[in-house]
Amino acid sequence: MKTCRRLLTAIACMAATTAATAQEDTPDAGRMVTTARMVAVGATDILDTYLSQEKYKGTEVRYMSHSLSTKPGSNISRLIIHQGMAAFADNRSGNGGEMEGMYNFQYGWLYNWRLYGGRLRVTAGATADATAGFLYNTHGSNNPAQARLNINITPTASAAYTLRWGNTPLTISYELAMPLAGMMFSPNYGQSYYEIFSRGNYDHNIVPTYFGNAPSMRNMLTIDIGLGSNALRIGYLGDIRQAKPNSLKQHKYTHAFLIGFIRTIKTVKVKAGNFTQK
Repeated sequence: MKTCRRLLTAIACMAATTAATAQEDTPDAGRMVTTARMVAVGATDILDTYLSQEKYKGTEVRYMSHSLSTKPGSNISRLIIHQGMAAFADNRSGNGGEMEGMYNFQYGWLYNWRLYGGRLRVTAGATADATAGFLYNTHGSNNPAQARLNINITPTASAAYTLRWGNTPLTISYELAMPLAGMMFSPNYGQSYYEIFSRGNYDHNIVPTYFGNAPSMRNMLTIDIGLGSNALRIGYLGDIRQAKPNSLKQHKYTHAFLIGFIRTIKTVKVKAGNFTQK
């Protein structure tokens, strides 16, 4: 149990450091900030053998806030992503279901390359990636629910190409994020939550993860239609999450249509501690 507490403390310290960095990062000369707020709806496929050997298929609804900010003259951008998602799925016979709710946060830095006169922008970097949530099985008896808790270092890359359709700018973008290494919480095979939290029986419940035992990826293919300094975004979201902790299998495959609105602003420092937006 001491090892579990130490690892959980390490996770908390990493999250606190990331939050503190985000709060203290005050730009000296303002930033160009591009924020996309999107809603995605699509099909999802869920498996968690701790709760059931059945696969559950249904619908996921997701909200995503994707913010990219860059200082003037810099090739480094700060990326902040918030995602909230809810999924409702049924088994093959239709006599049982699962409900899932999750929140994901990513914070990191990307290096920018601008090619072909600025029409093509390529970025690459890494983020701290944390997820918390739950999965509830309506037919569960002894263990009806499963907690979701993990943190990863996630390499992230994107490419965006801008062209014109008449007087309207169009930007075609692709973004890929693949967790590389981290830690996740999981009961052991046959272990109940009562044993973990009431009796304090630790049994490898904090599991190191890497691409070999938790191959996952999130990718987006989008088209942005320019509307002045703003844009309308439509596209595809694919989110593949897999893991095999403690001889238990879990996966979630989501394929969704997304639509959103993009706003670009410039923050300008007018006096110490005071910023305005253009």
